[in-house]
Amino acid sequence: MTPLELLDALKVFIEEETKDIFLPVRVDKDSGESKERRANVYRMQLPTKDAEIQQIPYILLQFLKQEDLQEAGQPTESSCMIRIVVATYSKNGEEGSLCLLNLLTRIRIAFLRKRIIAERFLLNPPIEMIVYPDNTAPYYLGEMVCSWTMPVIEREV
Repeated sequence: MTPLELLDALKVFIEEETKDIFLPVRVDKDSGESKERRANVYRMQLPTKDAEIQQIPYILLQFLKQEDLQEAGQPTESSCMIRIVVATYSKNGEEGSLCLLNLLTRIRIAFLRKRIIAERFLLNPPIEMIVYPDNTAPYYLGEMVCSWTMPVIEREV
């Protein structure tokens, strides 16, 4: 199985687990756009450079590394490290920080409850989670790093 399949499965899983969380959105007062929406989930990169601000709130899934290991006399193991970046917006600093923490915590709890995604990717605790302490108001950023056991690709003989 490939890291792309893992990213696809995580995207579907996270969209389902966060579908009921509506977060503040920066809007032009004359645009008539909604002031809240669900966080969009992206794989690897945002669609454009401008999206770093314009698409907030968002969840970005990034592949970091994959490792295939086989120790003497042991079966092959394959793992994949994924970074999950979360960005939220709010004019109110407390609300923005709490929205970020809520989104990260919801994802973390869902991972720990399920442990297996798409019937083939197994979570390998620990999950590292950080909320950036920098003052970037009205934007708030944090991330989570987690490792997943991947199905092993067998050698053809």
